[in-house]
Amino acid sequence: METENFLRPLSVVGAVLVATLTAGWVLDLLLRRADARHPETPLWGLLRRCRVPFQVVLCTSLLRGSYRRAGILPDHPLGVGRLLTLVLIASAAWLAVRIATAAVDSAYARYAAVAADEARVRRVRTQVTLIQRVVAAVVVVVAAAAMLLTFPPMRTVGASLLASAGVLGIVAGIAAQSSLSNLFAGLQIAFGDTVRIGDTVVVDKEWGRVEEITLTFLTVRTWDERRITMPVSYFTSKPYENWSRGGAQMTGTVFWHLDHSAPVDLMRERFRQVLAELPEWDGRGGGLAVTDTTPHTVQIRAVVTAKDADDLWTLRCTVREQMITWLAAHHPYALPRIATAPAVPAPDARREVPGA
Repeated sequence: METENFLRPLSVVGAVLVATLTAGWVLDLLLRRADARHPETPLWGLLRRCRVPFQVVLCTSLLRGSYRRAGILPDHPLGVGRLLTLVLIASAAWLAVRIATAAVDSAYARYAAVAADEARVRRVRTQVTLIQRVVAAVVVVVAAAAMLLTFPPMRTVGASLLASAGVLGIVAGIAAQSSLSNLFAGLQIAFGDTVRIGDTVVVDKEWGRVEEITLTFLTVRTWDERRITMPVSYFTSKPYENWSRGGAQMTGTVFWHLDHSAPVDLMRERFRQVLAELPEWDGRGGGLAVTDTTPHTVQIRAVVTAKDADDLWTLRCTVREQMITWLAAHHPYALPRIATAPAVPAPDARREVPGA
């Protein structure tokens, strides 16, 4: 009798494990074949990530339905059943999140492969990322609530909790006002298309690219690889520069302060030659003109265009460097100078006063 009480649970657990491993192997094999037959979509390959949570769900379900007959810990049937129920709920939530993530990632990958508008692709990517986070949060909350309701004391106080839900909601809303504002700001950013992942922005005089957007915060990676983390509500309540909004093409300026004798016509000709040799110039526009003058110098401004902010920065620096090098080599007199001359002595302040 004791041997039977020991062998029966062991055989049941062993059979469940074998069935679980076999089912997982068959599922992975079918998904691999489906992925090979349909290369136009990555859905089947992404669904292979669901193998482990699927096996956990299957194993837990089989054990949940057979643990009483198998005699697994017969002295604690309620505890075993409740533990298996909790594991089943958690694993089912894990599987649901994996399936939803695979479906959303597959739809985004197919869209990004055929879309020609990069800005549109970044917008969809931002929306997809936030949708995934919302779905995951909802599934986790529902799973946690279901796990709590498996305990009898939680069911008995359910009515009172529902009765006081209005008051608790008001209190929670006041206490979490900042978090809720960030949450709604994140949804507004996702579907309002104000800022997207990959956009070039200037925030608090810091230039960088949007690297991550969540429901509560946004991360900007600066040009020197620092990360600035800001609440998403900042981008719905304060002004900022989005250089990628409406297209990545940009126009920039380069300034020189030179002597009045600077050869402007020759500079204009050399400027065109420099632009033609630079791959960062997109050819949309380029000009050079005198925009201001002072008693000692003239201000010359060049206008250049590029396809994005990175190329514009490189283009401005290169144009400035090559033009200064050319002036120093061929027209050094055009560089700014400080005029010096002997000081004129002031007249004697003492004047002869008649009759003094």
